[in-house]
Amino acid sequence: MKTLAVIPARYDSQRFPGKVLAELAGKPVIQHVWERARQAARVDEVVIATDSRRVAQAAESFGAPVFLSRAAHACGTDRVAEVARALGCDLAINIQTDEPMMEPLLIDALVDLFDAPQIQFASAVAPIHSMADFLDPNVVKVVCDDEGNALYFSRAPIPWDRANPPRPDAPLPEGLPALKHIGIYLYRNDALQRLTALPRSALEITESLEQLRVLQHGWKMRILEWDYHGIGLDTEADLARLRAALE
Repeated sequence: MKTLAVIPARYDSQRFPGKVLAELAGKPVIQHVWERARQAARVDEVVIATDSRRVAQAAESFGAPVFLSRAAHACGTDRVAEVARALGCDLAINIQTDEPMMEPLLIDALVDLFDAPQIQFASAVAPIHSMADFLDPNVVKVVCDDEGNALYFSRAPIPWDRANPPRPDAPLPEGLPALKHIGIYLYRNDALQRLTALPRSALEITESLEQLRVLQHGWKMRILEWDYHGIGLDTEADLARLRAALE
């Protein structure tokens, strides 16, 4: 099974323009993501996909293969599908540039899931430990069924504890199964091509969460829970936290 990891990298990020090239511990953010992805034992090739010449030149400067993709992609999933279609693979991985602390062992554990032929899509989550994260719309929440498949992703705080409603000034209710999404997706390439041939779903557009296209069109996404301590990069405040963590 050929496994291709793609790092979709837009320069003009809506929330934090230019974050993929922001300096972090002496390297651009995207270099951290690429180097960590290359350490995964079950990944055959790692490519940076971008429509930006500036990002392409930066990637080439540290030796990363670059795929110049079309500009008109609504999300990273569509950009990854273009690369997977052109380069060919059995399994495609979308590693978001939001995750410069991505763990190679997590990538390998997700690839291991695809040894089961029924798995078509997969991603990862980590426990939420603070009320601030639970209420933060930049922290995407997930609820799962008993088989480990995603029921829904939302920027809203889910699940909502009706008997003990969350309050910003209170700790997270004990026992609440609060999970946050980690910025990585895996797809069987044939399923990815079918998915991206479909229009964006209404929920995907409303929440601005590309993974909801999978669920709204009736597919399942297997979820791996991981004790992940990486810091997602959505804002300049996150960049400051990352610098403190890595330096």
